[in-house]
Amino acid sequence: MSSFWVYPGQGAQQPNMLRGLPELPLISECLREASDALNEDVMALDTPEALQSTRAVQLCLLIAGVACSRLLMAQDCKPDYVGGLSIGAYPAAVIAGALGFADAVRLVALRGELMQSAYPEGYGMSALIGLDQTLVETLIGEVHSHRTPVYLANINADNQFVIAGSTQAMEQVAALAKAQGAATAKRLAVSVPSHCELLAEPAQRLAEAFGKVSVQVPAIRYLSGSTARPVLNADKLRDDLAFNMCRVVDWRSTVQTAYERGVRLQIELPPGTVLTGLARRVFEQGSAVAFQGARLDTLSALSREEERRNP
Repeated sequence: MSSFWVYPGQGAQQPNMLRGLPELPLISECLREASDALNEDVMALDTPEALQSTRAVQLCLLIAGVACSRLLMAQDCKPDYVGGLSIGAYPAAVIAGALGFADAVRLVALRGELMQSAYPEGYGMSALIGLDQTLVETLIGEVHSHRTPVYLANINADNQFVIAGSTQAMEQVAALAKAQGAATAKRLAVSVPSHCELLAEPAQRLAEAFGKVSVQVPAIRYLSGSTARPVLNADKLRDDLAFNMCRVVDWRSTVQTAYERGVRLQIELPPGTVLTGLARRVFEQGSAVAFQGARLDTLSALSREEERRNP
């Protein structure tokens, strides 16, 4: 038996997600470390107004994930696997011991800036729920063109997908999806078209920045949200982190891989509970719980129980 710590992507953000963290010295130190890395007060990023910025959202997701992971680790909890959806890959890499936190903060700030400047308006992402993948891809094919670009971006579950592209194209796909019986077809709180070839150029620029940063072999097994496979060396991890913004996320297969490798406890780090709900569709046995809303002693007890099963 094993445990898997997972980190959400953009769209999971919540106002005051940093201010709502436990008021403990370890959390305060994490916030100071991030502020020092950026030479700015990260608490200023954590407001409804600031969170209109892709940069602010991604930084807050990184910081919240790392801070709460450190809190769990201070309770002698340790995951066997880590993984993250999109920006969630960055706190996963930090906790795996592969990427320094200060480096991650600076890289994520650049990542957000590159993505936001590439598509400042008129683009984004939408969720489609209730259709199968073949039909979703067919609808995308009916709409996609040079003038109305739209792509499959996330495979979250057998009947839950995210598309990315221009607002006009996504609206057309959403209308077709509803006509085909989709339960949900709605715009997400993401202002850039992530996980498709529209972000290939920003990804290449981020890769150049990664070339100046030290990346280590993960000390904890790291599952790629793009390939749903373990990343075993530093160069492949650098590639996975830099280019995940322009690659399809296959979270369905990532969770399935974890389960097939013996994971029976998934803990979702803040903010939100979306990944917990997705995991429960895969976990025929075991537990999927979210840090948010759970007691720290409960999470610690679950982790210790899983460690006893997997000595």
